[in-house]
Amino acid sequence: MLQSLAGSSCVRLVERHRSAWCFGFLVLGYLLYLVFGAVVFSSVELPYEDLLRQELRKLKRRFLEEHECLSEPQLEQFLGRVLEASNYGVSVLSNASGNWNWDFTSALFFASTVLSTTGYGHTVPLSDGGKAFCIIYSVIGIPFTLLFLTAVVQRITVHVTRRPVLYFHVRWGFSKQAVAIVHAVLLGLVTVSCFFFIPAAVFSVLEDDWNFLESFYFCFISLSTIGLGDYVPGEGYNQKFRELYKIGITCYLLLGLIAMLVVLETFCELHELKKFRKMFYVKKDKDEDQAHIMEHDQLSFSSIADQAAGLKEDQKQDEPFVTPPSPVHADGPTNH
Repeated sequence: MLQSLAGSSCVRLVERHRSAWCFGFLVLGYLLYLVFGAVVFSSVELPYEDLLRQELRKLKRRFLEEHECLSEPQLEQFLGRVLEASNYGVSVLSNASGNWNWDFTSALFFASTVLSTTGYGHTVPLSDGGKAFCIIYSVIGIPFTLLFLTAVVQRITVHVTRRPVLYFHVRWGFSKQAVAIVHAVLLGLVTVSCFFFIPAAVFSVLEDDWNFLESFYFCFISLSTIGLGDYVPGEGYNQKFRELYKIGITCYLLLGLIAMLVVLETFCELHELKKFRKMFYVKKDKDEDQAHIMEHDQLSFSSIADQAAGLKEDQKQDEPFVTPPSPVHADGPTNH
């Protein structure tokens, strides 16, 4: 008997705080996913980093042996300056000196990466004025971009997602949830094909040093707004039609970001995902909501009554003073 009571009380306690338990498991799962990613990246990339460090040490030692007139501090000072300039997108190599980082098309590409929060990092402002303007430009431009993308995605979603689902549901009598799932999957496949596979094939042809995997990697990193900056198109030596190429990449990034947001919005409107998200939200207490509504109504009624009383007093004060008439007795003046 006691065990059954304890079990039922535990079940009621878990059901009462179900949202908090789900949120706790969500936080724990996210932290474990972070640790899992760190372990995998470290185990995969650390050996390659070690090999690269050993290779650079050998090259440095060999260069100093072949050029005895150059001391090691002088070489390190020169290499430090070269690396510092490379971080700003400026290279001293002969095959990269022909491309300017701040012509109009490159600046337009940089502005699009800033406003979309992609930020490849291959080109950064050099001057203090450019850094200050970048801060002000981002503070205004990023919310403006969010507003623009929200409005565009909302209009596209109406024509691309809601109307087709409603048409098949009303016209053909299919289940609305089933139609929505099939439509979301088909829209995702079309988006992946048009903005990942086909552009990856195009980039693998236009970029000499990229294969298909690297091109697909660039498309995913760009459209997901991660923007690592290890692969940036249009930066090769003697790139043909570089200005037109940069404008095309800017348009591709903007259209691809809109397409990704439309797909995400389509999947977020699925009934199953809505139910899944609500598991982690804080549930509103109905009693608290009713008390808040009643309190708000009482405050509204009291404020209206106070305003009415104040208006009545104002009207009394605005009226002229008139002496009240003396009462007239029925007996007449003789009896008075």
